[in-house]
Amino acid sequence: MVGTATPTQDLKTVSIVAPPPPRRGLFKLAGGGQRPVDAPPLTPARRAARIAGYVALLVFAAALLMPFFWMVMSSLKSANEVFSIPLTWIPETFVWQNYVDIWSQSNILTWIRNTLFLSVVVTALQVLTGSFAAYGFARIRFPGRDVLFLLYIGTIAVPWQSYMIPQFILLTNFNVTNTLWAVVLLQAFGAFGVFLMKQYYETIPEELSEAARIDGLSEYAIWRKIMLPLSVPALASLTLLTFVNTWNDYLGPLIYLRNPDLWTIQLGLRSFVSNLYDTNYALLFAGLTISVIPIAIIFLLGQKYFVEGIATSGLKG
Repeated sequence: MVGTATPTQDLKTVSIVAPPPPRRGLFKLAGGGQRPVDAPPLTPARRAARIAGYVALLVFAAALLMPFFWMVMSSLKSANEVFSIPLTWIPETFVWQNYVDIWSQSNILTWIRNTLFLSVVVTALQVLTGSFAAYGFARIRFPGRDVLFLLYIGTIAVPWQSYMIPQFILLTNFNVTNTLWAVVLLQAFGAFGVFLMKQYYETIPEELSEAARIDGLSEYAIWRKIMLPLSVPALASLTLLTFVNTWNDYLGPLIYLRNPDLWTIQLGLRSFVSNLYDTNYALLFAGLTISVIPIAIIFLLGQKYFVEGIATSGLKG
């Protein structure tokens, strides 16, 4: 007969490990609920400081969102109600016809198409050139690398207005003024993208590149197959910043685009403002609201990668 273990033997041989206590990243503001074991006690002073911090954040958030709220509400007012006295935040009657009129009374579809073309092309070129140049500064060792990088990054401190005229003369000699390609050439290369990507590349272990070189990969293949897939947060941050900057650019298109068929949405909406007393500001605010919608969607979709990319790019070690 096969022997069986007695209950006493089972208790001696089996070790029971209690599960770790549950942890919560945030607990109730008032101090209720379960607090993490290693968290300091929530004293009345700490509780008051936390409440004051949340109140300050709410006030700052409301101050930042107030202009956008005013813009959206003004786009739903009549033309005479926008700057009426006394000031009204909420219109008495929502005039949805403003959004229909802005499409029928303007060339906004062409403006959006031109702006979208410039934003997509400039963003793609900046991400390509910025990430590629950053790989050279971060992983390739050559004489004068650090000095060249400092000189290149130093161009960020030079205001564009200081070399705006020579740049215009140069593009005029290339016969690209009054074309969308003038704005593309104007913004296709940027030192900020190189700086952002270089900082992120330096957080990636160099052992990966060394192993890839031993396996026979070229520097181009290492950049494309290893560095780029590992740099999605930084690439997303650079894409978001470049797209928003190009979409909102006003001075560059104003200088180089004279044909109304080439206007961006910023130039097109500016044409609505003829003078202070003969401008339909309700339609203008409707167009401004439409111009903000793509940026808001992109921010909402890329917020996670944007915050991660900015935070990680500031680390080095």
